[in-house]
Amino acid sequence: MGYVPEKLQMIVDNVVTSLGYELVGVEYLKHDGGGLLRVYIDSEQGIKLDDCQAVSHQISGVLDVEDPIAGNYNLEISSPGLDRPLFKASDYQRFAGSQVKIKLARAQEGRKNYKGVLQGIENDEVILGIEGQEIRLSLANIEQSRLVPEF
Repeated sequence: MGYVPEKLQMIVDNVVTSLGYELVGVEYLKHDGGGLLRVYIDSEQGIKLDDCQAVSHQISGVLDVEDPIAGNYNLEISSPGLDRPLFKASDYQRFAGSQVKIKLARAQEGRKNYKGVLQGIENDEVILGIEGQEIRLSLANIEQSRLVPEF
């Protein structure tokens, strides 16, 4: 999910929570000529375009003053969507019982991609149920994790 400096994470978290939203997570993706700061927000009422605009306006103002990102970047505020990304250890407990797709930074048992039923988290290991087997993946090795929408 792209490393997010602690200072940047703290700034975004403070702004989002002070506005009454849940901070789902933050991604910072660097590329030639700049970067992308993507902030996922949520609330019990769901997220509308006006919510994203309000959060974007506030974060932009604070980031202009604090200037924690060198160079150019684009700011994107988004709802987590149906394929909600999982960022925190608590997310893996909260969404236990849901289908997830997980991409690892380093292969485990010859694979980087896993899809299964999230069983929870224990000792910094995410537990997946895949075809009747329990697979444990190190939280530190997870590059990306998302819920799989069920229709």
